[in-house]
Amino acid sequence: MPTRLKRPPFWRHLAVTAALFGFLGYLGYSALNGQFGIESREDILADIGALKARSGALQAQIDSYRHRATLFDARKLDPDILDERARALLNMAHADDIIVMVDKQSGEPVSGSFSELAENQLNSIISDTSDI
Repeated sequence: MPTRLKRPPFWRHLAVTAALFGFLGYLGYSALNGQFGIESREDILADIGALKARSGALQAQIDSYRHRATLFDARKLDPDILDERARALLNMAHADDIIVMVDKQSGEPVSGSFSELAENQLNSIISDTSDI
């Protein structure tokens, strides 16, 4: 009894080939335009630069906070700095301190001469701050 082998249909080979070419096209497109593709490399490098700059700024801020925290160490606490900060926060001064009055609007020191104009400026500034 003769056996007859069934030959696979021609369209099945074409379908597998077309599917493989489609997959190859998808991989090629992703390599060029995908999230990590060649064309998005500039965006990734720009993001890396921005993140490095932000990291540097945050590291400087962390170093500043660490320095301020070490100033609270009881073995390293400077009594002069402590006294200065306490007097600044409490608006107190010693009799031998030199005080420079600063105009709030301009940010410049008020004239240090004892003329009538400077005395009037100082009196108006002192009366403005006493209302607060």
